[in-house]
Amino acid sequence: MQLKNTQQNYGFIARFLHWGMALTIFAMFALGLWMRSLDYYSPWYKTAPDIHKSVGIFLLIVLLLRFFWRLANARPDDGYLKPFERAISHIVHWGFYLLLLVHMSAGYLISTVDGRAISVFGWFDVPSLYEQKGLEETVGFIHEYLSYSLMALAALHVAAALKHHFVDSDVTLRRMLFASNSNSTPRKGQSKGLPS
Repeated sequence: MQLKNTQQNYGFIARFLHWGMALTIFAMFALGLWMRSLDYYSPWYKTAPDIHKSVGIFLLIVLLLRFFWRLANARPDDGYLKPFERAISHIVHWGFYLLLLVHMSAGYLISTVDGRAISVFGWFDVPSLYEQKGLEETVGFIHEYLSYSLMALAALHVAAALKHHFVDSDVTLRRMLFASNSNSTPRKGQSKGLPS
């Protein structure tokens, strides 16, 4: 099993972090929407937010680990992309990191600006690092706005991946789905092994 990235493919760890975070973020968005419909008498009124906060803390930890893993690993060659595609790809990927960091930080502040710590599944507590009464509404708005922004960016990301797969017939999606022992498959009309 190929753990690290190569010039041709993403390794297992990068693919696992990518898909694991993607699925969890979509689930957290759905959970967040559902939580808003709960009333005080629902048995999930307190439990659902506790789960949301706990998973959010783990996601923040994984985001940081993924960032450092990306810096420590080779990035598969994207020379087959057009210059503007390569530029947009880099902007979107770094945009995801920035949006997720601000989004998760806002989520953390919603629960801690009143001085309370976040209990992560009852295993450990994440303390409040900044206290300011009344800030919950502002960071709550930021958290909600960025949730929808992330979903919109994710939709564009998925659309681009499908376009690369079905229209351009290149390896962009395939090498994030599974490792291949062969060299990168060029786009139509391109000489094999010679990225344009």
